[in-house]
Amino acid sequence: MNPRRTLATAGRVLTQIRHDPRTVVLLLAVPSLLIGLLAWIFSDTRVFDTVGPAMIALFPFTIMFVVTSITTLRERRTGTLERLLSMPLGKGDFILGYTLAFGLLAVLQSSIAVGFSVWVCGLEIQGSIWLLLAVAVADAILGTTLGLLASAFARTEFQVVQFMPLLVFPQILLCGIFLPRDQLPDALQAVSDWLPLSHAVDALRAVATDSQDAAYVAGELLIIGAWIVGTVVLGSITLRRRTP
Repeated sequence: MNPRRTLATAGRVLTQIRHDPRTVVLLLAVPSLLIGLLAWIFSDTRVFDTVGPAMIALFPFTIMFVVTSITTLRERRTGTLERLLSMPLGKGDFILGYTLAFGLLAVLQSSIAVGFSVWVCGLEIQGSIWLLLAVAVADAILGTTLGLLASAFARTEFQVVQFMPLLVFPQILLCGIFLPRDQLPDALQAVSDWLPLSHAVDALRAVATDSQDAAYVAGELLIIGAWIVGTVVLGSITLRRRTP
């Protein structure tokens, strides 16, 4: 892997996205709009303060997964990836370049979502807002890397969507949004302990309620980071030059 090639790949991806206003709006504005809609629905209750931190994890994670996977698959289907890899560009450079580009977008996306949730929707945060932002960014990057991994196995955009019930929906169901994880059946609780979105939701709630110290949140971030690194490595190994 070559840092210059990785940065060049990231720059190319960001340039492409900059010329696609719909994708920019989807990435940067839609998560905040969905959070705002949820806050509006529960405007006369305390429900939003309870579920708001989980939504900061859920919406960016899901949207980054969809956009990243489809964008990467399109590179392969159009032959762009094959042409790129015929030059001195390794699979690792390609995957890391995409991760870096969408990681920067994840920082913007999460910053907007957190700021909108706190200062516009009135989400109460007892802990550090910067720590909340760090977890939200890590969670969005996780969605990016899982999207890159899904694109390595999909042949069409429809197949990418089919990966959501496998990689996304189980995490949503078991991360504690619908029922606290400690109240899940023992087998499902054991499964949820291994799912990264569960740790992101736990960390965001811990920061929002200030119920745990910074060491606990750092431990959750390390778990999310391990998933990010593992997914990037696996995505580099499984990436194909073209779609059959």
